[in-house]
Amino acid sequence: MSTPTSPLPSAAVEALSRLERSSIAPAVVLAVNVYMVASARTAELSAVTNSRELTRGESDYLVHAQDMMAGARAALEQAGRLDLIGVA
Repeated sequence: MSTPTSPLPSAAVEALSRLERSSIAPAVVLAVNVYMVASARTAELSAVTNSRELTRGESDYLVHAQDMMAGARAALEQAGRLDLIGVA
């Protein structure tokens, strides 16, 4: 049976977070950023489709954002860090 522990103080959480960020390869950080930005844009454009059709430019951008997400996801999968984008 494990012993319950207290939550870490916020200063300790921040220190651990800085340590984790410093130990992640720059290519992984880039892939996470690309994935998050592309994911947000995909969600925005998908929401637009509830009220109207996308313009050609928006449609092209949606496809591009989805391609960017797929590439970033592949890079994170190769690095074994899908956890950074919430994929188990």
